[in-house]
Amino acid sequence: MDMESYKVLMIDDDEMIATATSEYFNMFGVKTSYVTSYADAVAFLEKHDVSLLLLDINLGETSGFDLCRQIRENYDLPIFFISARTSDDDVLIALNIGGDDYIKKPYTLNVLLAKVKAAVSRYDRTRDNTHAVRNFQQNEDGLVKLTGEVYLNTNTHKIIADGGEITLKALEYRLLYYLYTNRGKVVSKEDLLRDVWEDAYLNEGTIAVHIRHLREKIEADPKEPQLIKTVWGVGYLMEETVP
Repeated sequence: MDMESYKVLMIDDDEMIATATSEYFNMFGVKTSYVTSYADAVAFLEKHDVSLLLLDINLGETSGFDLCRQIRENYDLPIFFISARTSDDDVLIALNIGGDDYIKKPYTLNVLLAKVKAAVSRYDRTRDNTHAVRNFQQNEDGLVKLTGEVYLNTNTHKIIADGGEITLKALEYRLLYYLYTNRGKVVSKEDLLRDVWEDAYLNEGTIAVHIRHLREKIEADPKEPQLIKTVWGVGYLMEETVP
């Protein structure tokens, strides 16, 4: 039997906030449920299909950071951290371990709903159309050469390097093929937020985190990138030819 689908699962140990947010989202047609603990979140995801998580950092005796790490081992859905903690360190940790956005409490429900709806729409569209890529040259196996012996397989969304395969997350794939189809041109951060994330209000730090993850997967030396270059103050450039 197919799992019941939800657009949003909220994970917050403050049941009053979780209830209010869930009721508001449901009122506007975004099917939402909530749980208040780490264990309940894991159990819910095993039994239901979910398009996006709203995840608090403080979950009683456990941490939303730990839960995010565990979820990222099995799921590629968007994760929005929501927290009263406002330090830059918390934001950076959240983005580096797999969070897609960081929203500080107290938040405005209508603004949060707009961000969630945009992210859910992108995720569902990508999941339903995983092979919808822009037109560029590829061989019959769906392979495009990135650099040296590093290839992108557009059929499987994997990097092929050194005889092995590396699976790309949905956003990593969208980002990589966007840079590839615009290779030789500087792509601004605004371009990426509009065309890849389709969210002009997303934190620009999210782009830097995803760029770093891509470099770790495709560059010989991620600290001295030869394929994906940073153009300071503007954006990024994928070189047309790299040995």
